[in-house]
Amino acid sequence: MKAVLCKAFGPAEDLVLEDVASPTIKKNEILLDVHAAGVNFPDTLIIEGKYQFKPPFPFSPGGEAAGVVAEVGEKVSHLKPGDRVMALTGWGSFAEQVAVPGYNVLPMPDAMDYATAAAFSMTYGTSMHALKQRANLQAGETLLVLGASGGVGLAAVEIGKAMGARVIAAASSAEKLEVAKNAGADELINYSETSLKDAVRKLTNGQGVDVIYDPVGGDLFDEAVRTLNWRGRLLVVGFASGRIPELPINLTLLKGASVVGVFWGAFTQREPEANLANFQELFAMYAKGQIKPLVSQTYGLEDYAAAINALGQRKAVGKVVVKVR
Repeated sequence: MKAVLCKAFGPAEDLVLEDVASPTIKKNEILLDVHAAGVNFPDTLIIEGKYQFKPPFPFSPGGEAAGVVAEVGEKVSHLKPGDRVMALTGWGSFAEQVAVPGYNVLPMPDAMDYATAAAFSMTYGTSMHALKQRANLQAGETLLVLGASGGVGLAAVEIGKAMGARVIAAASSAEKLEVAKNAGADELINYSETSLKDAVRKLTNGQGVDVIYDPVGGDLFDEAVRTLNWRGRLLVVGFASGRIPELPINLTLLKGASVVGVFWGAFTQREPEANLANFQELFAMYAKGQIKPLVSQTYGLEDYAAAINALGQRKAVGKVVVKVR
């Protein structure tokens, strides 16, 4: 089979596409014929040795995939060869086949295509867990989404609306904000042209927001934390800006506020039943048309470097997908 390989930490241009042996599965795994693989921000970090997991060399990047089950380990009972599925792989999806633990694999909805399914698991799983379990977002509350046109940000906009929140989308350009508006955002803030803090105060009559969804970090975190309402919750999702911010802890005291970490990958392992319930809700939202992944760019497997760089250089709107088959 063909696979994109990382043999030493470095930029996407240092990866290679080679023929390798197909994986041998364990008793609790399935062998997946990959049709499409989603590209996510951790992929830009894992190949440079900057992610919390460092797989042994050589490894393939790609944390999520969609395809067809080719083989099933003897301890996997909920899947069979021929099933169309989506899978959370951690790494390994930029290949024609990947071995995946059965508990990280879900059947795809019948109406969903492979590119959509490959763009679904990580962004919607992360945002659902963030807004439901970590923020306890309630109907009628105000949600501020930073980086609102990116994969997880756009998912947060859609899920927040489906949960009944008033959604303020913040992004760096009018083009990106138009995407968030089409996803259902009620209010828009272009933080390249105006102060995020001042804009939020104006939109909320000085009250601030109940929940902040922050996959960006850096300077935006510094401004956003000052826009929290009484008992507000700031969700720490990631640091796409490249800078991990420091928190003036007195701000949480003054507002009775919480800063809450979001680590969906650990949640799926520690609370698999709750994660499954989340996806059942997400599939229901998808069936109703409340959420629809935006796949803005697709690449062939041989164009792996361009696919990863589109995300790493923050040029992507919505999701980037590699079509393997």
